[in-house]
Amino acid sequence: MRTAAISKKAAAVVAKNAGDKHMKRIVFAVATALAWCVGAHADGYPSKPIKIIVPYPGGQASDTITRLIGERLGKALGQPVVIDNRPGAGGNIGTDIGAKSAPDGYTLTVASAALPISKHVYRKLPFDPAKDFVPITLMTITPLVLVTRTSLPVKDVAGLVALAKKEPGKITFASSGPGTSHQLSGELFKSLASIDMLHVPYKGSPPAHVDLMGGSVDIMFDNIVPVGPHIKNDKLHALAVTTKTRASALPDVPTMAEAGYPNFEATAWFGLLAPAGTPQPIVDRLNKELVAILKSPDIKERLSGMGATVVADKPEEFGRFMAEEINKWGPVVKRANIELE
Repeated sequence: MRTAAISKKAAAVVAKNAGDKHMKRIVFAVATALAWCVGAHADGYPSKPIKIIVPYPGGQASDTITRLIGERLGKALGQPVVIDNRPGAGGNIGTDIGAKSAPDGYTLTVASAALPISKHVYRKLPFDPAKDFVPITLMTITPLVLVTRTSLPVKDVAGLVALAKKEPGKITFASSGPGTSHQLSGELFKSLASIDMLHVPYKGSPPAHVDLMGGSVDIMFDNIVPVGPHIKNDKLHALAVTTKTRASALPDVPTMAEAGYPNFEATAWFGLLAPAGTPQPIVDRLNKELVAILKSPDIKERLSGMGATVVADKPEEFGRFMAEEINKWGPVVKRANIELE
């Protein structure tokens, strides 16, 4: 219950404003009991399986990373951790389910760069990214990679821009869905390079990769985790990464800044959220376990091999990061004139 978040301090404030002395005692006693229940509940947490909602299809970076972390989290907490893929609407279907779940620590939601973007893109978003969740930790940050079909006659970003200017509107760029960081990265590229490209949205990255490798679409900005193997197997051609520094997993691939676009920076990131009202002791317990897991040498090595950098920060730090991301993508969405129902 969300009322379980009432604290002794809040009870004191209510009691102070109550007119009757007897009523003051009742209000304070009830609220104090609720606060005690929160502590007792947190002490016995968890007593049943925990579900982590991944609002994207299986096979994407969010799913791969969450399953790796979830398995270890289950062992640390002594309860099974179930991964529940709920894709659709650019991640909004699963995220909405998470936002409306009971704030008891048994349903968590994976957040990605698409979450702060959704606040600006969707006209009728059924949840508020800033108000309906409490942050637990930012797990990882990974670069996006600008990849092309191998048959596209370009060798670098300059060649791609030249081709796009020669044939305006003919270059197609895929994304994992409308309003995602993949689309926004393409829109940012269009703006900075002054080129015209056609956006082709898919229901997740895997089907976009199939068409990209098959030659049906031309380019895509995507997370390094799922496209890395395709690049190494020469099924896709990597032109640039979107972080300020080169990616350790693709050291020979230049950054967008090196390619001539110093103001281009975009990252894929994944964090864990709990519904607003989740007791702080439970949030703190989850943060403690997750940070220990993410910073363990074997997990860091596995994630690094995928191209992901471990963050594992505190809840308040993740909260500030989310706020910065919301502010960052607003102007890009407005400039691209993206609005979805």
